[in-house]
Amino acid sequence: MKLASRWLTGPIVWLSVLCIIEGCTSLDLFEKSVPLPAQRWESTYRPSFDFIISDTTARYDVALVLRHRDRYHYNNIWLRISITDPLGKKYSFDTDLLLGTNESGWLGAGMDDIYEHRISLQEELLTAGVSFRQTGTYRFAIEQLMREDPLEEVMNVGLRIEKKP
Repeated sequence: MKLASRWLTGPIVWLSVLCIIEGCTSLDLFEKSVPLPAQRWESTYRPSFDFIISDTTARYDVALVLRHRDRYHYNNIWLRISITDPLGKKYSFDTDLLLGTNESGWLGAGMDDIYEHRISLQEELLTAGVSFRQTGTYRFAIEQLMREDPLEEVMNVGLRIEKKP
């Protein structure tokens, strides 16, 4: 009986130690979201996000994070994304991001009347020539370009940057 107990205890202890060590490692992730006052996005309000790149050999996934209510009036959103790299070089592109279709409804994850979208910006960044080959602080600024101003029922806008494994 003691032999069986020891045989089970050893692997359980090592598995626990491994889980603790793995749980303490840092995620290579930046995610920040800002709430929009009164759920109205004025065209003059351009939230910006600063993040640091220290590993220039890694590749990164960049996604826009957007939360809106079911009452949002459109299937899409037009945005201007402006990026400043650590050397001060500026990049900018306009993009039309699909949020839903008439057939399928909203494409994001929903709970009650709130929908969250994580939309990759990889293709747009490549086309604009943006790469993270310089260490330092990068700044992303996001501007809404919709005809409706202010843009109603948009709750949050943010940015998620994740280091690829």
